Amino acid sequence: MTPLKNTERKGSRVRRAVVAGAVALTLSAGGATAWALDRFVVQHVEISDVSAYQASQLGASQSASGEGTTADTTTDSSAATAVTAETSYTSDRSSINISTVTTGSGDSTVTYYVADVVLDDATTLQSAFANDSFGENITETTSAIAEANNAVFAINGDYYGFRDTGIVIRNGVVFRDEGARQGLAFYRDGTVKEYDETTTTAEQLVADGVWNTLSFGPSLLDNGAVAQGIEEVEVDTNFGNHSVQGEQPRTAVGVTDENHLVFVVVDGRSPGYSAGVTMTGLAEIMKGLGATTAYNLDGGGSSTMYFNGSLVNNPLGENKERGTSDILYISQ
Repeated sequence: MTPLKNTERKGSRVRRAVVAGAVALTLSAGGATAWALDRFVVQHVEISDVSAYQASQLGASQSASGEGTTADTTTDSSAATAVTAETSYTSDRSSINISTVTTGSGDSTVTYYVADVVLDDATTLQSAFANDSFGENITETTSAIAEANNAVFAINGDYYGFRDTGIVIRNGVVFRDEGARQGLAFYRDGTVKEYDETTTTAEQLVADGVWNTLSFGPSLLDNGAVAQGIEEVEVDTNFGNHSVQGEQPRTAVGVTDENHLVFVVVDGRSPGYSAGVTMTGLAEIMKGLGATTAYNLDGGGSSTMYFNGSLVNNPLGENKERGTSDILYISQ
C-alpha cells in the first residue's frame, strides 16, 4: 500500500496563537493571513472515510497473505457479557480499572487519573481519527470520537494532524511514512517498543507485525528507570512545535507486561486542583505504576480520559475538552 504524506509542517503549539492573531494579521499582513489560516486552521482532508479505507487495505493485505480477517467481529458478544461499574469495566476482551490520585497540597496539588488495562489481544486497543477522516487540522473532542466508535474507554492520541512528519500506522494500516523522531510501536503479539523512526519504514513495521504507532514522545523510561534528558527533548524542530516544558497537563501510556497497559492523564494549570507535572514527574509516575516502557503523548488542553460515556478528568480545571486529531480506545 502507498502511505500518504502531508505537505505542510504543523506547529501544534502555536495553533491557538495563530487563530487568536488572525485579525491582527489581516490588518498588517494581507496575504500572510490566508497562508496562516490555511496552514493552521483550514481542514485538508486526504481520506474522508477512514473506516472504509482501513477495511479495504486490510482486506487486500489479508487476501494477499492468505490470513483471515482481523476485523472486530466479537464486539457484540463482548458487550453482551460485559460488566460495567462506576470506575471499572470487564468483558471477555478487556478489563479496565480507573483510579484517581491526588498528591501535594495548596498550589502544589497534583491530580491525575490512571487506567489499568488488561487486553485479551493486542488488537483490542484501537485508534480512531476525528470525523473518521485523515488529514490536516481535522479535530473533534476525545469524547466525540470515542462515542462515534462505540468506545468504553479512550484517551487523546499524538495529535498527528498538526505536523507532517512521523510514522502513522493505525489499526494495521499505513497513513504516513516520514520518520523523524522516537516513536512507539504496538505489535499484534502484545509487544510494545520504542523505536527510531528514521531507521525503518512504515512498510517494514507492518511486515514485522506492528498494529499501531504513536509519534510524539519523548520516551519516559529506559529499562524501567527515568530516562535522562527528557526535559530537553523537542517533539519537532520545525517552527513553534516544541515540547512544552515545566509543569503541564500531560498524557502517557505505559507497559507493565504483555497486553497489560497503564494510561495516565495528569490535569494541570489549575492551582489548588492540579498544577501539572514536568516530563520527569510524569516519568516518575509511570515508574511508580510498574511500567518498564512509557511514552509521552500530546498534552496541555488535549489531555483527556474518557470512560463509559463521560469525561473522567477535568481539562485545565474548566471541565471542557479541546479538539484533537485522534484517540486510542477500547470498544464495548
